[in-house]
Amino acid sequence: MDHIGRISVFLEVVKHSSFIGAGRALGMSGPAVSKQIQALETELGVKLLLRTTRHVSTTDEGAQYFERTQKALGDIQEAAQEIQESRECPSGRLKINAPMSFGVQYLSSPLAEFARRYPDVDLEVDFSDRWVDVVNEGYDLVVRIGHLQDSGLIARKLGECPLILCAASKFALRYPQVSHPQDLLRVPAVVYSRHGQMEEWKYQHHKSHEQGSVRLNRVFASNSGEQQRAAISAGVGVGVLPIFLVADQLASGELIQLLPEYQTVPERQIYALYPPNKFLATRVRLLLDWLLECSASYPWVTG
Repeated sequence: MDHIGRISVFLEVVKHSSFIGAGRALGMSGPAVSKQIQALETELGVKLLLRTTRHVSTTDEGAQYFERTQKALGDIQEAAQEIQESRECPSGRLKINAPMSFGVQYLSSPLAEFARRYPDVDLEVDFSDRWVDVVNEGYDLVVRIGHLQDSGLIARKLGECPLILCAASKFALRYPQVSHPQDLLRVPAVVYSRHGQMEEWKYQHHKSHEQGSVRLNRVFASNSGEQQRAAISAGVGVGVLPIFLVADQLASGELIQLLPEYQTVPERQIYALYPPNKFLATRVRLLLDWLLECSASYPWVTG
């Protein structure tokens, strides 16, 4: 047995605290396991294990060796698995979640193209604004928009997603006095009612860094971003919407940005998040790379 093989035997002995238990797991006899441990200790010139009639434990050197070799051997195994999988057509289930409006508008076509390229991947797409439990509900990847918080998930940034204070052009003409956020107190507003969103706009001046907040004068509320945008476009009131919902309308002049010298805080970004597994399946890695590539064509990025 080679050196790496003996390390594998050593790891099993420590995990089972027993030569016999390790032997069962490896399909070896107890004496054969003991022989490999002795050979490993001789190679290293140090005692790794303390043996009694009922129990096996590590020496200080053995504990240190276990910690380092367990990680190293795991990395070797994962590297071999990754290389093997990358040579083959990726397959298996890939379950993802993304916000409804953003998903329909900016992920539908990219995901369809991904499915066309990799027909052996069983792609399950869930567009909803429900805050899913990534690990317990078995999601491989989720797209989230907001201010990133520590969730234990690995995050890849897809792009910026500023929230824009906007209004219909004709509506803005009716309220020319809006030159400061506090002027919004007297202006009708359209607000988003999902996820307990408050009717408050938090802002910061680009140059002076003046910060503050103002309570919007709610006259219309909806749990749909599209409905909110329709009401704003109809002249019902001002509103704060994510850039992905209003990029086209701002470009066409249907909507205009109010108080452009102020930005919504905290800043929001678009992230792809996935559980911190040691081995990232090729199908997940390929999807991440594809989403990053597609994010370069967001209209507010390309201008």
